[in-house]
Amino acid sequence: MKATLQPVILPSRNEREKEEYNAQLDVLKQIYSEEAIFLDPVVLGEPPIPGTDAFLFVQLTRSIFQCREATENASLPYVALTSSFGTIEMWDWEIIAFLREETGCTVFSPYNVALAKVILRALGAKRKMREGLRFLVFQDSPGEGMQANIFKKFYWWEQDAIQRIQETFGVEFVYRSYKELNNIAEKIDYDKVRQFASKLKIPTEGVSEEQYLLAIQLYLAIKQIILNVGKVYGVGANCLNESFLSKTTPCLAWNLLFERDGILWVCEGDIVSLISEFITYSALKRPVLTTNLYPFLMGMAALKHERIEEFPEVEDPDNCALGIHCGYFGLAPQSFCSRWVLKPKVLEIVNNEAVMVDCEMAIGDVVLAKLHPNMKKITIIESTIERYVHYPNSDCLNGALLRFKNRSGHQIMQALSSHHSLIIQGDCTHELVHLAMVYGFEYEIF
Repeated sequence: MKATLQPVILPSRNEREKEEYNAQLDVLKQIYSEEAIFLDPVVLGEPPIPGTDAFLFVQLTRSIFQCREATENASLPYVALTSSFGTIEMWDWEIIAFLREETGCTVFSPYNVALAKVILRALGAKRKMREGLRFLVFQDSPGEGMQANIFKKFYWWEQDAIQRIQETFGVEFVYRSYKELNNIAEKIDYDKVRQFASKLKIPTEGVSEEQYLLAIQLYLAIKQIILNVGKVYGVGANCLNESFLSKTTPCLAWNLLFERDGILWVCEGDIVSLISEFITYSALKRPVLTTNLYPFLMGMAALKHERIEEFPEVEDPDNCALGIHCGYFGLAPQSFCSRWVLKPKVLEIVNNEAVMVDCEMAIGDVVLAKLHPNMKKITIIESTIERYVHYPNSDCLNGALLRFKNRSGHQIMQALSSHHSLIIQGDCTHELVHLAMVYGFEYEIF
């Protein structure tokens, strides 16, 4: 999903500036060959070619101070990449400030290549979404299923939620029956399943052959439907609430879909998390997963659900949370994890033959983030994975101990819009802020 950039030429260039412009454009084409398509330059003020994502400042000089009208009327944002290192030059800060403050145009001025790539990938993904990217969700009649007292609370199943996301981003959600998916899976011959399984390298522990083959059988059925739907970029299922429709869980399938097909996943049919994952991963290209967030401030209201008697003893507990989902840390593909093992299920509400992934991200900096249901704001919580905690005979056999870096636990309690939260590897707040700017989101940082 490359950004399409329209380089612009400033008026009154001399021969030296023309040579420097051409040399700089060649440098940018080399550095950002995987992130951008570079169109032929146009004079500042000319309309862009249809399908362009942003204007590109290859070079900035004082002549732009006389181009107020041209920049005020710009129909697209600008990206300024004026140094031979593929970033903004310090000498251009005055011009950038003038453009932002006097003409009101949006100018991205990345100060390192990694940030520039985030901006370009976000611009490309935003346009690609507008072209009608498809997301596939398997569910039948959510709500009055397993743990209905919990699942009948969630906005992501409402038609309003589906319509809001589709209209905001231009994407399409395709729904298929979870029951029918499992019927298709059961008809796939076990010899074919075994043949496919023999090609895989999946670490397992305590998983029977029957459990393993059922999980792969479901993946093959999902792939069959994806090929029929065509060009699917994300997939999910109402796998817990409607677990009675399946002999297994799609946990291994989600891993295989990402590792083999580059398709993102989400648990429980949570389309707000799915669109949040797609937007963040397509730009940042950092390991990400969605898990349940249990702040220590929630006390027994959180602990009871995980069948835990007490939170671990830590300093400053008001600024800590557990990340737990389906008995473990959450569901992520193998390539995102420092540790990854397929194990038997933990939760009572899924079939006895079901499986789940016991995985860990590297200990260290992470950011918790998610779009709000209104699709207008993103919450960013700077955190760390401090360690992993284990509670035998509970629904938290291996959960992440998360610490809020800015000691903002009480403020976070007022800002959370969901118990589901993305966990993104690394200290990436600055990248998420620029992503928010590309999409026009409000953002709040804790």
